[in-house]
Amino acid sequence: MHIPRDAVLLRIFIGETDRWEHRPLYEAIVLKAREMHLAGATVVRGLMGFGKSSRLHTAKILRLSLDLPLVIEIVDSEEKIRAFLPVLDAMLGGGMVTLEKVTVIDYRAGAGAGEAGGAS
Repeated sequence: MHIPRDAVLLRIFIGETDRWEHRPLYEAIVLKAREMHLAGATVVRGLMGFGKSSRLHTAKILRLSLDLPLVIEIVDSEEKIRAFLPVLDAMLGGGMVTLEKVTVIDYRAGAGAGEAGGAS
């Protein structure tokens, strides 16, 4: 798969407990991105954060793993990312979505048998 040098980064901010069709939302988004042949997706779990409601989500010991923030990052051509946005919109109940232009320096599979780390 080829990604143009001038690409777009789609960043999706959601909560760990968000769901879509009885499965974790982050999982549904990554699987849909894969189904639509996007170049790759990575889910990052945050240690602390807050959103529009200003409710603090943290991984402190007394509140271990209570709806921590997640960020899903997907990089591909602007055309493919824009085609994914209506699908994503139908899946999201809340959260934030951002787009930014990026320069892809390198995109290749590792020398090993499989890839680790999603969009690498």
